[in-house]
Amino acid sequence: MTLRMYAERKKLALQKVEVRLSHLRIHAKDCENCDTKKGMLDEIRSEIHLEGDLDETQRRRLLEIATRCPVHRTLSSEIKIRTTEV
Repeated sequence: MTLRMYAERKKLALQKVEVRLSHLRIHAKDCENCDTKKGMLDEIRSEIHLEGDLDETQRRRLLEIATRCPVHRTLSSEIKIRTTEV
């Protein structure tokens, strides 16, 4: 949704966006740029397919914008889940 809104605002020829996500559990020691070094980590891999008459600069910018969407920002921040009975 974020990419679509950005493309419309910038009048880019984005026809279709397809996002595929996969989830893995990896050993923290195998993650070079992670703060956590012990135990296991969740890793989400994102593949984005952009369709449309876009040049390389526009494609790079759209991928940059994708990392700024609210869902991406939430998933890449520290998350705490608190469960209560109601």
